[in-house]
Amino acid sequence: MKLLRYGPVGSERPGLLDGDGNIRDLSGQIADVSGDALGDAALERIRALDPASLPLVEGNPRFGACVGQVGKFIAIGLNYADHAAEAGMELPPEPIVFFKATSSICGPNDPIEIPRGSVKTDWEVELGVVIGKHAKYISEDEALDHVAGYCTINDVSEREFQIERAGQWVKGKSADTFGPIGPWLVTRDQVPDPQDLPMYLEVNGTRYQDGSTRTMHFGVRKVVSYLSHFMSLHPGDVIATGTPPGVGMGLKPPVYHTPGDRVELGIGGLGVQVHDVVAG
Repeated sequence: MKLLRYGPVGSERPGLLDGDGNIRDLSGQIADVSGDALGDAALERIRALDPASLPLVEGNPRFGACVGQVGKFIAIGLNYADHAAEAGMELPPEPIVFFKATSSICGPNDPIEIPRGSVKTDWEVELGVVIGKHAKYISEDEALDHVAGYCTINDVSEREFQIERAGQWVKGKSADTFGPIGPWLVTRDQVPDPQDLPMYLEVNGTRYQDGSTRTMHFGVRKVVSYLSHFMSLHPGDVIATGTPPGVGMGLKPPVYHTPGDRVELGIGGLGVQVHDVVAG
């Protein structure tokens, strides 16, 4: 299934994408694509519905982030072998964990705002993992049973704020609009192997990132299990799992966003995002 949220900012409604690409309203079935609605039993109830029986959403509404009420927005750094090489850094012995503020979350086609004072706003296409069942001290063999599904994420990053200013990465990762999620959440039964998904990102028609989740250093099973040994994972938590090479910081010379850019990114089977870049 492809679950989504649509409507104005702050008033999104839950929906489902049917086999013909139409949005069907789910608000009569669930309050939101969040929390308990992401558990196996709830997803099975939705899966059993005839999409044609659900109200058809007319027109072309805005897509919101495909997950609502996100409790934790966790990210993994330097998690692709080819990206680490691009950055001139060694692969880490354990996953590098950081957080993005949940206030950075926005829709998959919303404008991306360059923060005031920024000169190094960058892009990162990433596989998103959405937790569907509480996870604490779980093994790698159990990990995917705790996943509701997958989505496309752009881990937008301000490199000066992240690297050149004192402190932790979070302040270079958390500006408003730095966390586009969606367009939809694809349930895990529709993704046979999360370690075999093509991914790309283009800015103004130039393809900068053209990779695959095959080159992940720590795969989804490892990441979910690993995190569960340091914090409880709850339904609706979102994990951004790292990016392949081609980020602006790694180019020679580096290239960063400027107002007027258009960025497009996507992951095989998980949908495409298109953003206009504007001054914040």
